[in-house]
Amino acid sequence: MWEIKLADGFSVSALGLGCSSMSYGYETGPRDDDESVRVIHRALDLGVTLFDTADVYGPFTNEELIGRALHGRRDRAVVATKCGMITRPDGRFLRDGRPEHLRRACDASLRRLRTDTIDLYQLHRVDPAVPLAETWGALGELVTAGKVRALGISHATRAELDEIHAVFPLTTVQYELSVWAPGSKREILPWCRRNGVGFLAFAPIGRGFLSGRVSPERLDAGDSRVRDPRFEAGAMRANEAILDGLREIAARHDGATPSQVAIAWALAQGPDVVPIPGTRHLRWLEENVAAAQLRLTAEELRRLDTLPTAVGEMHWDRLREDRAGPADAPDAADARPAN
Repeated sequence: MWEIKLADGFSVSALGLGCSSMSYGYETGPRDDDESVRVIHRALDLGVTLFDTADVYGPFTNEELIGRALHGRRDRAVVATKCGMITRPDGRFLRDGRPEHLRRACDASLRRLRTDTIDLYQLHRVDPAVPLAETWGALGELVTAGKVRALGISHATRAELDEIHAVFPLTTVQYELSVWAPGSKREILPWCRRNGVGFLAFAPIGRGFLSGRVSPERLDAGDSRVRDPRFEAGAMRANEAILDGLREIAARHDGATPSQVAIAWALAQGPDVVPIPGTRHLRWLEENVAAAQLRLTAEELRRLDTLPTAVGEMHWDRLREDRAGPADAPDAADARPAN
């Protein structure tokens, strides 16, 4: 698989692997850590170098899994983890951007990941109770100290991106981007290109919906997707029109699947866009990686860009409205699955 240069001295594979579902979130049955380790090893063999996790995934167990899987293979991987959120007893999340918390979180992540340096340390969400310059300044100090190579952020507003980038340069941003969540393509990707910042596209398969393998009957109460309005039964039925469009394009490419078309669409958004589809199954990993070889025509890309807007889609900028109020109170954004 080809490499993408996101910044001076910072390159990753064109396709990454989102690791969160290996430890929490989807399909609430028993986890198989041995299978997840095999998935990570196979991803390395297929040329994937970028592995995305966070301390709240589990919590903590996903980082431990990554550390175990990459033991003896660390030099082949670019490890990206996230900080700045803590887990409540009910499984939802609170934001914590205090410098002292971030310093402790980094040291704990280093131990769990069994590494001396985190390649990409990402602020999971901005904490409105802490001045952003204090939060980002503390993260910049971690780079200076050699504990972190580069910094990224997930779901900041454009004004926040400007402020952050002025304190210490961003290497990446991370937002949901797919054919059923294209908003950040129009509003954040141009900012990235003006500022030379890479874009990590999480959930390019629509949290599994765009694979065609998810139905309301398969989502139990413990699955985080039940809190996403796009996965309400009526919305899923309406959103079949998007899936039909992917199937239409897949049928033009021998053996292609809707998932692969969705990933190929994300890859086609530009050489600075790195999709990070998640899976904990070897079969789907291999299918996802094979999507890097699928080339969509200009007409097919135009067709995908005209698919209906997803019923239940929450605009990324809604996060700014949701986080008004005290930092110790859960908000609507934190009630959704953490990317």
